[in-house]
Amino acid sequence: MAQKTVFKRIIDGDIPARIIYQDDLCLAFHDVAPQAPTHVIVIPKREIPSLDEVSDDDAALVGHLVVVVRKLAGQLQLDGGYRVVVNCGPDAGQSVDHLHFHLLGGRPMSWPPG
Repeated sequence: MAQKTVFKRIIDGDIPARIIYQDDLCLAFHDVAPQAPTHVIVIPKREIPSLDEVSDDDAALVGHLVVVVRKLAGQLQLDGGYRVVVNCGPDAGQSVDHLHFHLLGGRPMSWPPG
C-alpha cells in the first residue's frame, strides 16, 4: 500500500491543520510555511497527483477549486490582488504529489516569480 501524502493525512484528520474551508469536494487550510502574509492551500479531497494527471472528467472539480480560491480571496480581503500558483513536477517545485493551489496575498508580488 502506498504511503499517504501529507495532504491525504490532513483530509483524513491524521494531521491537524488550520482549516478555513471545507465541502464535499475540497479542503482549504493555511500553509505551515507561508510565503506571504496570506498563504492558503486549496486541495481536492480526491487524490490527483498533479496537474499533469487531471483528466477531462476532472473539469468540474478543477473549476470548483478555482471558484473556491476566488471566494476565499474575497473572504480574506485580498482586495489589492492575489496570486494563485500550481506547481507541476519537481522542477517547478511541487513537493507534495497531490494537486494543490497556493493562494498568496497580503503583499505586492514581484515578477518573474522565481
